[in-house]
Amino acid sequence: MIRDIDLKEISDGKLYDLNDMAKLGVDDCSGCHACCCGMGDSITLDPYDVYRLEKGLGKSFEELLASNLELRVADGIILPCLKMNTGDSRFIDGKNERETCSFLDEKGRCSIHRFRPGICRLFPLGRIFDDATHKYFLQVHECHKERQTKYKIKKWIDTPELGRYESYIDRWHFFIKAISDRAPQMPEQDLKAVNMKILQLFYITPYDTGSDFYEQLDQRIAAFEK
Repeated sequence: MIRDIDLKEISDGKLYDLNDMAKLGVDDCSGCHACCCGMGDSITLDPYDVYRLEKGLGKSFEELLASNLELRVADGIILPCLKMNTGDSRFIDGKNERETCSFLDEKGRCSIHRFRPGICRLFPLGRIFDDATHKYFLQVHECHKERQTKYKIKKWIDTPELGRYESYIDRWHFFIKAISDRAPQMPEQDLKAVNMKILQLFYITPYDTGSDFYEQLDQRIAAFEK
């Protein structure tokens, strides 16, 4: 999701690379899950996020949509996002909470932590994209805990084949951005067809778990652009 904001208002004023250190650790959150509440439909998922969820949970994309995910419009493009549980019936540690991530367990802990989405791995970091790549910034108002421990950014993200993952993040971001930039000028039927093609090609059609994900993603982008 593209956000038009002033970084000076939400960050410590620094931009970070993978090998930089930043104050990120909060003693395993000490049971806090405030960042998993009240997010609405803002946690948009990229294809690798969904691929990890499908592998980790042994579910198809359609099954995930029926339980923990939903579709939303992000900058003119329909993409999946994490579903929030709403209402007055959810209690965590005796405390009633509204609009909580549907993957939180009864103790308020993440039930998918090993294969959680990229945006969850980043928090409280964010990405800023420019010149076909990105850097990281530290959000200073989002976490309720005092940051105590310094971590190297690449260790905090905790993702295998990080170099390839970083390249993928850039490619996917600018691929989707190019489409969303054209979306306002597209006839409604054309935009609907593009959205259906994105969902079918990058999310609904299963990836071969025995083959390289990034190679499959490249092939699908090439097929989309034909």
